[in-house]
This record gives sequence, structure tokens and C-alpha cells, in this order.
Amino acid sequence: MATHPTEYAHPEALVETDWLEKHLKDDGIRVIESNEDILLYDTGHIPGAVHIDWRADLQDPVIRDYISPEKFARLCNRHGITPDTTCIFYGDKANWWACYALWAFRLFGHEKVKILNGGRDKWKAEGRPMTREIPKYAETSYPVPKKRFDKEIRAFFDEALAQSKSGKPLIDVRSPGEYRGEITHMPEYPQEGVLRGGHIPGAKSMPWKTATNDDATFKPASELAKIYFEQCGVTPEKDTVVYCRIGERSSHTWFVLTYLLGLNNVRSGPFSRLLFFTR
Repeated sequence: MATHPTEYAHPEALVETDWLEKHLKDDGIRVIESNEDILLYDTGHIPGAVHIDWRADLQDPVIRDYISPEKFARLCNRHGITPDTTCIFYGDKANWWACYALWAFRLFGHEKVKILNGGRDKWKAEGRPMTREIPKYAETSYPVPKKRFDKEIRAFFDEALAQSKSGKPLIDVRSPGEYRGEITHMPEYPQEGVLRGGHIPGAKSMPWKTATNDDATFKPASELAKIYFEQCGVTPEKDTVVYCRIGERSSHTWFVLTYLLGLNNVRSGPFSRLLFFTR
């Protein structure tokens, strides 16, 4: 891979707003809205889009984990999704939670996934159609995934510790204040926090939104390469771990590194309970 690529490694992973408006009724696609604000969908959404609630649909209600393969299959059945369905994700705040939903689909092995470049904000800013009508799709029979791909795309405590001790690339995608340990929560969310302030030793600070432009679209490949290859020390030869608090911000950076820069050795993890933070 070139150090400064001029094009995205997988441009097919992004869908532009003009293309999507022309193809909303195509067979074989399902538009999925997933927002931080779970009530936004009801105020208006892209015609035909279904809603996936990051908390109720993707997280286990009892244990601190994602849903089971059985529940994932039922979720897809309910929205008329098959393994051959191309799922196009979008949402608020520069596709923050949309990337989280996409990452969760990849956790269960669903391969045909894309992001709407610019997300909900760009779609609305361009005056494209919105509706409050809830679509109804025929239920499908999505096969229960044989496994979750935790080992391939998810990092756990012991793996992050090993990454730290070995000096391999670690990226903290939270805000600079969280990284420095000055605050234990996102600046806009004082009600949410971690047990300890600071960051994993050896981690580089690169807030997740650094990868996006003001209109919520992703920055060009050449700029992304400078951010992550030069400033964060990421290389195709070394495994990389990206982390935040509960995994939503790091999944955004995981998408950038995996799909836009073409790395196949990136894992994401939520580390709100790690006890080896440093300031």
C-alpha cells in the first residue's frame, strides 16, 4: 500500500446521497438508520429506511456484551434482511452510531455493508426527501450465524494490555480531555463517565471526528493516510487496536482504517473498565 493513497481502498463501501436518492427502491438493498438519539428516526427518516436502536437491538439487556447470533438473525428477519442484502447505514453526528451498527453487522459476518457518506445531516441539508412512514417488509429467514467474529475485529482487555506492552499501534479516539485524564466523560455528556481518567499507556490520541469534514463526509484518502500512518504510527504490517469508552467512537475509526485505508488487521474495543490507564 502506498503511504499516501490518492483513493479509498474500498470506495464501494461509501454511498453518496445523490446515488441513494435514485436507488431507494432497488431490490436487494436495505437502508438502515441508527442514531445516537434513538428518537430521531420517528421525526423523519429516509423513505424506506428501517430503524436499528443501538441499545435495544444490538446490546444484550442483561450482560455487558453484544447480542447473540440468534438475536441477530431475528433482528434481520424482522427487517426483511437476508445475507445477500446490501445494508446501507446512516445516522446523525457524522455517522457516529451508523458505523457502530455496521461494525456490529460485521461482527456477525454480514459482508454487504456500506455507509451513506455524510449521513443524516448531509441528506437533510441537501433537502432530500424525508418521511415519517414506517416501512413494512416481508419477514425473512436469516440463518443464525455460526459464530461472532470477536477474534477478528474486537479487542479485549488482555489483548489491549499486550498491545500496550509490545508498543504496537494503539489509538485512543476519545476527546483530548478524556485522553489526558482531565475529565472522565465526553465533553457534552457529563452524566456518562468511566471509572478512571487517563489513557492506556502508549496510546496515541486521535479523536474519531478528525476523519470527517464539516459536512460530515469522510476526508480524502491522502489526508486520512497522513492522520493515521504518520501521526498514529499505523502500518499494514502491525496489528492496530482502536478504543474509546463503549465502542461507538472506535467503530467509526475502525471503519476508516479498514474500509477507507484498506487495513485488514484493525480491532475495536470499549475499555471503560480498564484499570491500567495513565495520565
